[in-house]
Amino acid sequence: MKRSIHLISMLSLAAAAVAMAREAPAADVQQIDLAEWTPPSIGSVGDDPFGKLVKYGYALFTDTPNQIGPAAIDPAKRFVGGGLTCQNCHLKAGTQPYSVPLMGAWGQFPQYRAREAQIDTLEDRINGCFERSMNGHVIPLDGTEMKAYLAYIKWLSTGIPDGAKLIGAGMKSIKEPGRAADLDNGAKVFADTCASCHGKDGRGQRAGKGPGYQFPPLAGPDSYNNGAGMTRVLTFASFVRYNMPFGTTFDAPVLSDTDAYDVAAYVNSLERPVRPNLDKDFPNKLQKPVDTPYGPYADDFPPEQHKYGPFDPIRAKIKELAAARR
Repeated sequence: MKRSIHLISMLSLAAAAVAMAREAPAADVQQIDLAEWTPPSIGSVGDDPFGKLVKYGYALFTDTPNQIGPAAIDPAKRFVGGGLTCQNCHLKAGTQPYSVPLMGAWGQFPQYRAREAQIDTLEDRINGCFERSMNGHVIPLDGTEMKAYLAYIKWLSTGIPDGAKLIGAGMKSIKEPGRAADLDNGAKVFADTCASCHGKDGRGQRAGKGPGYQFPPLAGPDSYNNGAGMTRVLTFASFVRYNMPFGTTFDAPVLSDTDAYDVAAYVNSLERPVRPNLDKDFPNKLQKPVDTPYGPYADDFPPEQHKYGPFDPIRAKIKELAAARR
């Protein structure tokens, strides 16, 4: 359960992993299809020390605002800044394929992240979510909450080999329309498909009088901030296309690629919390995703095009700039 966070150890582990990956033939990498994988049941977890941490991690994951958000009894444990719950993005408590599932995530770290231009631990990744997607602040690395998150992710990864190729991890890409997003169509799709759950203003529906939401806010002060991954139109569109409306699965999408693209752009045009110092993200600007909605950029395309597309001209320019630096 104990994980090293010392920089030298991180680099050593990562270097070893890269070396092993280069030495091993591709056939040796086990593939796991998460759509065919049966996750463990939380009801099977015991009351030993590890089991208690797993159950606490599950509670944090599924009831985040009440456990470690605005409603937390201990003010020192109010790490979440708004009303979102971890499973608002990692659906079904982190088990739904192509909704950034956490099954197998334990064995995928440490890994290089372009946003920080460094090798991140799983702890780093969790805290990145808290600072951005949850619009909060970091959890202490040696605290019970971090240990609980790690225990839950490790338990959820039971039986999946470290370093396995995970089919269904992350999100499933959409087919881009090859044009700028149509915010008017996005607003219509939102009104027709999304507003009944998320509210006509995108600010969600409360679950009673507490801080939590039955349906999460996609805009406003309780939503993710402008440094979150979901502010990227292609990321949001992929999530919506294969997971929304709620209950949708990747093998039976409801929205078209075009409508998902447009509604993602519309949602991200709405007001949300602002994260400072975003100019420090992606130290290597050539590694910055083309749909990152904030600068600075390596190219000279306007921020509006980075936010709403089309993206192929940006990709071509980045490729040209990268080739010129070799």
